Formats: sequence, C-alpha cells, structure tokens
Amino acid sequence: MTTVTPSFEEFLPEWVARQRWYAGKGSTPQLERLGGLRYEDPDGEVGIETWFLRDTSGPAPVVYQVPLTYRGSPLQGLEKALVARTEHAELGARWVYDGCHDPVGARALLGTVLDERTVTSDGGAGTGRAVGHRAQGGGAMSPVPQPRSSRVLGGEQSNTSIVFESDDPDPAVICKVFRVLHAGENPDVVVQQALAAAGCTLVPAPVGHLAGEWPDADGTPVSGHLAFAQEFLPGVEDAWRVALRAAAAGQDFSSRAHALGAATAEIHQILARTLPVRAADAAAHEELLESWSARARTAQEEVPQLAGHGERIHEVLTAGARAPWPQLQRVHGDYHLGQVLDVPGRGWVILDFEGEPMRPLAERSEPDLALRDVAGMLRSFDYAASSAAQEASTSAAAWARDAREAFLSGYAETSGRHPREDAALLAALELDKALYEAVYEVRNRPDWLPIPLQGVLRALGD
Repeated sequence: MTTVTPSFEEFLPEWVARQRWYAGKGSTPQLERLGGLRYEDPDGEVGIETWFLRDTSGPAPVVYQVPLTYRGSPLQGLEKALVARTEHAELGARWVYDGCHDPVGARALLGTVLDERTVTSDGGAGTGRAVGHRAQGGGAMSPVPQPRSSRVLGGEQSNTSIVFESDDPDPAVICKVFRVLHAGENPDVVVQQALAAAGCTLVPAPVGHLAGEWPDADGTPVSGHLAFAQEFLPGVEDAWRVALRAAAAGQDFSSRAHALGAATAEIHQILARTLPVRAADAAAHEELLESWSARARTAQEEVPQLAGHGERIHEVLTAGARAPWPQLQRVHGDYHLGQVLDVPGRGWVILDFEGEPMRPLAERSEPDLALRDVAGMLRSFDYAASSAAQEASTSAAAWARDAREAFLSGYAETSGRHPREDAALLAALELDKALYEAVYEVRNRPDWLPIPLQGVLRALGD
C-alpha cells in the first residue's frame, strides 16, 4: 500500500476520540482496520473510501464505520471536517476529510442506495462489500428528487445524518449513517420500512438503505446495515419543544396528547400485524425481572435519595413481572417527545426506531412489550412539565397529569384496551424508566435529579 505521512495509524485514533459518536469517551482508541469500501467519484478528482475500524480499548470491542475522502487541495467551508493533512508518496499533499461532510463523498453514498449499486474494497487492507437497496411499495418516497447540496445535522451522538436538499419546492432526503456497526438488521430500517409498506403515514417515507459486509476479528464475514435514507421534513419542531412551550405557558395540551396516544397505538397495531409476535413465556418474565432488578440495584447504589425504598421498589417490579402480559411485539424502544415531529397539515410523525442505543442490537430487534413505549412517553410528559416549571418557577403538575391521562385515553380508544388495565405492568415499566433516568441524572445533570425521583415516588405509590 502506498504510504502517507503522517500515517493513518498516527492521526486516526486522535481524530476518532474527538468525535461525538465515539463510544469510548475518555479512552484512547486502539484501532485495527478490518476492511473497507472504495467508491468512485464520477469526475475522478476525489478519493472516496469507507474504513471499518475495530476499537479494542474498552471492555468489549466496538466496530466503527468511518467514511473518508481525499483531496489534492483544501475545500473551503470544510475546515471542521478535516481529519488530517498528509503527504502521499506519489500524489503529494492530500487533505483527508470526514466523508459524510464532503459533498462528493455524501453523494456517492446516496447514489449507491438510489442506483442499487454494489461497492467493494480495493483489496489493500481487509475486505468489505455494500449493496444499495431502494425502498419499494406504496409507502416509499417517489419520486426521489435530485440532490443539489448536502449538509450534516449537528447534535447527534451515535450516528451521522446527512440532509440532501434539492431545488424548491422538491422535498429533501436525509441519510442516517450508522457509525457504530452491529451484525444483524438495524431495527430503525426494518421497523420504519415495515410501517411505510403497510401504508402508515406516521413515519417518514423511506428511500432505501445500504447493507454492508465486513470481516470480524477472525476474518469471518458479518453483515448489517450501514445507512438508511428517508424523507426529510424541514422546518418542523419536535414534540418536546411543542410540549415544553405549552407547559411553560400553562396551555392545555390534552388534545395533542390524545392524538399522540392514538398515533402510538396505531403504530403498535401495524407492527403487531406485519412483524413477528410471540407469547411471553415464564422465561421472558424472569429475564425482564432480572434486568429490572439489576437496574434498581445500580440506582440504589448511586442515588442516595433512594435509600429506604428498596423493598417497595422490589415489590412493584415483582408485581409487574408476575402480572399477566400481552403478547410481545416489535416496538419503538426509546420513545419520548424528542422522537416525534409536529408536521403542519400531517400531525405527529414518529422517528428513530433504533431502540435504546446502549442495549445490544439483538435485544433491540426482539419482540418486546408495547407498554414500554407507553411508559416512556408518560415519563417524557413529566420531564416536559418539570423542565417548564424549573424555567418559570411554577408548578406544572396539573399540566403533566392532564397530558398523561389524555395520552392514555387516546391510546385506549385506538387500541381497544386501556393501559390502566395492565396497571401493575405499566407501573413497573414506568418505575424502571425512572430509575434509569435517576442514574443518568446523578451522573450527568445532578440538578435534574428531582424529576426522575418524583417519578420513582409516584410509581411506588408514595
């Protein structure tokens, strides 16, 4: 392989460590290149590659997808996306950029999906393969506009989303690049495409996805999703901002919460019809109780305010595990107001079906309890109300109560079963979520700890 100076082994670890999607915060990446992909620039001016990198610095290896582009001169406006300036042994000075930010690299990625092309490794270091798949069926975005420009959205933690804008009034496309790779199908791709194919307009219309293959540490090929493209809805707010503003102003949110409950139930009904379901056997009950109990122990160890509540926490969680359960099905998995968009003329649109990012992909792809989503949204209403109250130095308890009840009512009217009929299970799921939040807040935002603690006490009946 032709050498560059400084070498990739010298500059890549430091750059990877600074990225928001790097999971090993505070550690120095120990990177091994497993393989890669080589894309073609139609103009032949920009080198375009994707590197599959395995990081062994943490307790478990993590595989990252790192798109890179190589240019013979710096590109104005991409200063923050510069990975390194190097000297190529044959080509001279080269500027290496994050390929998601480089418009040529971004177009190559989307073009592979739209044209259903296959790309492979150049064979220089490891192997790799990717195949574009365009979404099919009545729910797919059609026609897909020709992109005029691209930009990367800020603020994401585990992925990188590229927005491709076209000439007005054509719609835009957003392509989510999965930075942390897992073997197996990503639920964000599977669930959203299943919903759209069933005619559901409560999710963005899919455009297509990129399926990849890369070698494991021992050279065994593994496969999974690399990217997912779908309709982009610009100029809209998420439900968190809408709810927060309403709570701060003391405006009734019941009708919007009712509609969101109905939308949630519709999503669950479609998923139960279109994707596999299964009965919850005794092993599933015990496995979830074990998971709940482990989270509860962690919370009691790290949150001093939970001292003295251990016995009651155990009782509520055990009651939920021992109660009758509905069938298990595919769900959202990380459901809160920030995952919902308020689209004028269309209503609520639900995003990001990846599930809790810290859970293994295999777990996130398994049938689960639909009430997990219900509990997550109830907790989100509490967060919106408490956040608004902190800003305005007033109480928004009544606002939260009304929003919660309206959401449950909307869910019941569409699903045909009120979540309160499974009160023990719902209380356990909401308690588990509040305990998770308490640990997060005590580690990251201690000033916010009273919010989940209130949720814990309510779930305990205190």
